[in-house]
Amino acid sequence: MRFRSPSRRASLVGAALAVVVGAGAAVSASVALAAPGAPGTRPSFCGHDNRHTPFARYLCAESGDLLDVRIGDVHPTQPSLGYDEVYYKLGRYTLGKDAINKRFDDWCEADGRVEAASASPDARLDDPTSFTCALPAGAETADSIAAMKTVVIGPGGEPFLTDGHHTLTSFIETPDGGADLHVRLRVVANLSTLTRQDFWAEMRAHKWVYLRDPQGNPVTVNKLPTSVGLANFTDDKYRSLLYFGRDIGYAQNGLPFQEFYWGSWVRDSKPIDLATWNPNDQASYLATVRALTETMTVLPWDAVVDSGFTAAELGALKQWNDGKAANKGEFDKLSKPYSEAKPGKIAYAVEYKRAHGLS
Repeated sequence: MRFRSPSRRASLVGAALAVVVGAGAAVSASVALAAPGAPGTRPSFCGHDNRHTPFARYLCAESGDLLDVRIGDVHPTQPSLGYDEVYYKLGRYTLGKDAINKRFDDWCEADGRVEAASASPDARLDDPTSFTCALPAGAETADSIAAMKTVVIGPGGEPFLTDGHHTLTSFIETPDGGADLHVRLRVVANLSTLTRQDFWAEMRAHKWVYLRDPQGNPVTVNKLPTSVGLANFTDDKYRSLLYFGRDIGYAQNGLPFQEFYWGSWVRDSKPIDLATWNPNDQASYLATVRALTETMTVLPWDAVVDSGFTAAELGALKQWNDGKAANKGEFDKLSKPYSEAKPGKIAYAVEYKRAHGLS
């Protein structure tokens, strides 16, 4: 995979754009309606003839590029979210106790620049001059790029998000975010020359799309959401459980939709009893996560969990909480109540729901 400097994206040929650079982030805005090209010539659009596509600016993106994308342009490749993961993020963004608000860390990580380095007292996500990242644009490393969210360019240049639905939804829902917020995504492939039918066949072949609803029913591609944002997705409670079990029962390994496969196992195999689980009570939530993750870590590594994937392929840990006691490691961090200086993720989710009447 080739990693290209983000400066290469500053003059994408799909639309006439003004590029405003602040804190190393490129923010694009249309300044003309005319397509590029000398008078009397037809623009190439990298071999396309897509003069009128609203996504023309993305047509020339290549695999490995770090592509500046308007969040409202991305097309999801899954029908549901774990709402509680988004509620945790929004709780951390709006009720957080961090010295630098976590939303700036999340944006810098998503943009390939590790974490936030500084933020002014009135810093906003939609004002990239108000905060800085640990790495300037152009100084990305292999590790920082690997942590970026990913996109496949589809027919007409439409960007299809293959990882990052929860993060981008959190950005669109936070008060200083929204659909016009920009962030860079790492391009996995450009399939823009394919027909829609062939495009979706390729997406299925690579498992870059997840087509089941929270009840396990199949979903057709024309029923996928057309944009990120909570209102566009159904809620998958099993996906939420798996998010909070990260690094306790399993580790992320880069497999797209990894938590959804585990969630399907929880729903279909019923490894634990969820009858008493109360997702609005921290103690109940924590106990349920513990029971589930303890069950995950005793599965044989070659046990098929879902869709042909084994426990090992889905990142199951060999020991619960990575071999640490309950008052150590990730489970201890998750256990912290909102009253602590560093609350746990469940505490933030529960507190956000309480504060907004979502319990």
